[in-house]
Amino acid sequence: MTEDTTKHRHFIICKPYGYLSQFYSNPKQQQSKKFLGDLYEFPEKAMAIGRLDEKSEGLLLITTDGKMSDFVNSKKVDKEYYAQVNGDITDEAIEKLKTGVEIGFEGKKYQTKPCQVFKLDSIPELPNREKKIRDDRHGPTSWISVTLNEGKFRQVRKMTSSVGFSTLRLIRVRVGAIKLNRMQAGEVVEVADFII
Repeated sequence: MTEDTTKHRHFIICKPYGYLSQFYSNPKQQQSKKFLGDLYEFPEKAMAIGRLDEKSEGLLLITTDGKMSDFVNSKKVDKEYYAQVNGDITDEAIEKLKTGVEIGFEGKKYQTKPCQVFKLDSIPELPNREKKIRDDRHGPTSWISVTLNEGKFRQVRKMTSSVGFSTLRLIRVRVGAIKLNRMQAGEVVEVADFII
């Protein structure tokens, strides 16, 4: 077996709200969408590790190394999200989220794995967002941290909704040891390697 001597490139980005976690698309219905390639000139064969849906924001890793992508997407690496939810979330709802809830996935029912969830004491410092989220005049909101190592499509949103607190804003703030820190929406940083 020959050793792979390809020099891979790695990027940490802060995905803004309204961008798809892909570089381009051909379908006519997506021609008006925003793509990662609009933020930076990424190399050929670059891939997003663990996509964020169009309405989600935050930490996204980009690499040309398929093995790195497979590792980060495995269940060995924790991903932490901050979710602003509609209403003042209860301890009971947080306990349900921790132990696992039933959500819909690919037309079937799916029981989420146990995960770490806690209510944040204060509003976290996060990147500015172009699209305004409703304010407290329309009722209270609260912030929670959700750390999981699985990643079903729109999982955190489905989880909070299943316990009666829909997600208004969702930001991934950590992947393994890599943190969003003070990155701003649309910022791209190239790194020599990922220290996961």
